[in-house]
Amino acid sequence: MQKITQSYTFEDGVKACLPTVLGYVGIGLAAGIVGKGAGLSVLEVTLMSLLIYGGSSQFVISGLLLSGASLSSMVLATFLVNFRHLLMSLSVSFHFKEATLAHRVGIGSLLTDESYGVLMTAIQNKEAINTAWVHGLNLMAYITWVVSTAIGALLGSVIPNPEIFGLDFAITAMFIGLVTLQAESFMRVKRRATIIVIITVVVTFIVSQWLLSAEMSVIVATLIGCFMGVQVDESKN
Repeated sequence: MQKITQSYTFEDGVKACLPTVLGYVGIGLAAGIVGKGAGLSVLEVTLMSLLIYGGSSQFVISGLLLSGASLSSMVLATFLVNFRHLLMSLSVSFHFKEATLAHRVGIGSLLTDESYGVLMTAIQNKEAINTAWVHGLNLMAYITWVVSTAIGALLGSVIPNPEIFGLDFAITAMFIGLVTLQAESFMRVKRRATIIVIITVVVTFIVSQWLLSAEMSVIVATLIGCFMGVQVDESKN
C-alpha cells in the first residue's frame, strides 16, 4: 500500500497535471463544439461537463441527441461508457486505505483516464504522494475540462467542425504520452511482465480484428492483457 505522507502538496498535484492540460483543452473544445452542434446551449454544455464529467460519454450523448434517441438510452449508454471509472476508482482506493471516506470519494469522483495514468505512474515510481496531491491533480483536470468545453460551446457557431484544427487527435496524442511514461516505469521494475503483456495485447488485437470490429478488438485485447498481467504477477509470487 502507498504510504500517505505530507511530502507532496496540492500545488504539486496541480503541477503533475500540467503535461495533460493541452490534451484536456483540445478534446474539451471539440466536445463543446460538438455539444453545441447537437442543439445544446452553452449553459447546458457547461452543466453536462460539471455533472457528468466524461469526455467519451459527452460525445456519446451529443451523438444520441442528434439521432433523436430516448432519455433512457442516453442514461444506459452513459453508464456503460463510464463503468470503467468504477474499476479505476477501486484500484486506486487500495493505495489510500488510511484516508478518510470523504477523501476517497473525492478522489474517485473526479478520477479520469488521464489523471489515473498520471497517478499510477507516480505510485509505480514509489513517489510519496498523498490525498492533497491527488486532489490537486484531479481538480486541475476538472476545471480545465469544464472551462474548455464551455469555450468550445461558445465557439460552436464559428467552428462547426473541430477536426479541421486536429482537435480530435489531442486525446490520442495525450494517451500516447501517458502510455510511454507508464511503460518506461514498468520496464524498470517489471521488465519481463511488461514485455509479456505488451506482446499479448498486440497479438490479441491483430487476431481479433479478423473476427471483430476495431472497437471490440481493443476491448478484448485490453481484457486479455489484464488477465495475462495478473497471471504473470501471481506466478512470480
